Amino acid sequence: MADIHIRKEGRAGRITLTRPQALNALSYDMCIALERAIDQWRSDSDVDLVLIDAEGPKAFCAGGDIAEMYRTGTEGNYEFGRKFWRDEYRMNAKLAEYPKPVVSFLQGFTMGGGVGVGCHGGYRIVGDTSQIAMPECGIGLIPDVGGTYLLSRAPGRLGEYIGLTASRMGPGDAIYAGFADFYAPEALWDDIKATLIETGDANTIRNQTQLPPDSPLAAAQTDIDALFAGESLGDIRNMLNTSDGEVATKALKALNRNSPLSMALTTEMLHRLRGPSLTIRKALELEYRVSHRVMEHGDFLEGIRAAIIDKDKTPKWQFADGDVPAIAVSKMLMPLGKEALDFREDGMKIGFIGLGNMGAPMAANLAKEGHEVVGFDVAGATAEGVSNAASAAAAAEGSDVVITMLPNGAILRSVANDVIPAMKPGAVLLDCSTVDVQSARDVAAQAAEAGLGALDAPVSGGIGGAAGGTLTFMVGGSDAAFATAKPLFDIMGQKAVHCGESGNGQAAKICNNMILGVTMIGTCEAFALADKLGLSREAMFDVVSTSSGYSWSMNAYCPSPGVGPTSPADNDYNPGFAAELMLKDLRLSQQAAEAADADTPMGQAATALYTEFVENEDGQGRDFSAMLPRFEKRGRN
Repeated sequence: MADIHIRKEGRAGRITLTRPQALNALSYDMCIALERAIDQWRSDSDVDLVLIDAEGPKAFCAGGDIAEMYRTGTEGNYEFGRKFWRDEYRMNAKLAEYPKPVVSFLQGFTMGGGVGVGCHGGYRIVGDTSQIAMPECGIGLIPDVGGTYLLSRAPGRLGEYIGLTASRMGPGDAIYAGFADFYAPEALWDDIKATLIETGDANTIRNQTQLPPDSPLAAAQTDIDALFAGESLGDIRNMLNTSDGEVATKALKALNRNSPLSMALTTEMLHRLRGPSLTIRKALELEYRVSHRVMEHGDFLEGIRAAIIDKDKTPKWQFADGDVPAIAVSKMLMPLGKEALDFREDGMKIGFIGLGNMGAPMAANLAKEGHEVVGFDVAGATAEGVSNAASAAAAAEGSDVVITMLPNGAILRSVANDVIPAMKPGAVLLDCSTVDVQSARDVAAQAAEAGLGALDAPVSGGIGGAAGGTLTFMVGGSDAAFATAKPLFDIMGQKAVHCGESGNGQAAKICNNMILGVTMIGTCEAFALADKLGLSREAMFDVVSTSSGYSWSMNAYCPSPGVGPTSPADNDYNPGFAAELMLKDLRLSQQAAEAADADTPMGQAATALYTEFVENEDGQGRDFSAMLPRFEKRGRN
């Protein structure tokens, strides 16, 4: 598009804002185009870093393009602005959490929305013309796009000072306050960019930058801390009104121009956020509570009118006397319930291969959350809300993520041969099957050769967890692919653990289930022994569940009917996790142990016992905890 230039050069993904006549103000379409680019580059092995710059000497980006927000808001349509903010904040979070280096060159004005684009990466470069600010209180908003995240981390009370006064930071101040990292004269920027493009190594910046100029904010830190330490806007105003000195005089003049409600909100938000639990998402979620309401209940539309539309510079603020009731602040910061910012996108296109007992509810949960899910199953199975494709390749075509839930490694390899050629570059192949480690690693290598991301993500939680969206995923693969799939894990499960490189998800699963198989056998043996020693099962459970014999097999999945939490034992051992699936996992563990030359005598013994139970006894089609009635009927050999 004309306002933003997106391309790959050398080892870099490049984004250039190309609206110098509008000070590179960020429009909604620019925001979405930027997000799509970084999403694609996340799993692109040809892109080692993202480089963001802008045309023109006056501004990197002077803010968001708010004219359309004003027009729609004055018509009573608040949804356009809310959608803009929702999608922009999601993009801000992605930049802050991006797994590859993000380098930004911040000449001239960097304000508001420009801070959201340029100041959340790890390599933020300023020059002599740089002027960075969060001026939102002057237009009836609050420092947003993650601005409160940056302000709450600034030294001392600089956050309150910068946020309430809209003070502009030159290069030394920007680095001191935590809005930038490196200083270099702008005449050197082209050389720095050329090196980044050629090498893909962001650390080369350290050898091409210089010590920054002095920071006036650092020199004024003591005064600022004293003047802005109040718990409320009223406290800060009182301190400024009763203090002499240049810092107090200039600050009070600035506060008298800005929206009292916006400043009171900013003060409260920084106090809430400041602390060890701070994250970019926590800050953005709190900011969205305000931006969701600010056109209807705040000063935003009036601030835009006075500053941008009529340009009379005489806004009629609420609480113009500066006395903002605490209830007014609380109302703007109340949780939004179902309207809360959740960072979800409008929807990915997902191919889902394997709609069996586990796959069907997983696919249905994704569809319920607004994703476009196309499924395929060789047995013709379907899932609610999921459209059907004629083949696995057809389901994969054009998908952002292809999910597989398959019986074994051989079938996974076969399906991979079909879907990988059909997948678009940069897409992610997410295998949730439980298969052997080598198959997972071979498929991941095959996907990487095709320019795709790949994850092996076997699950724990059974059919109930699949239906309820409470699965646990053990994930192997790259950081970039994991970041792409993370929103989907959050829908399908309650936890996703990134275990490292490809194959490590499967390694974690089979090690976990080897422990589970061994402990279930031990638990069943102990109950059978307790019976023969005349110890009641209730007493056995009460002792062991709170003593050193504690285990998941005992406490959460007790194999004895009528004891402990409800489990398959209370349903005649109808399977929650079938014995034949436990046998499959145990065999995978021993296959891996043999390949790794690992001594696993307990794993071998458990495999042998489940083999006998499933293949020669009545274990087929029963829960794996049905080992207990097996041991009840047996004596010592």
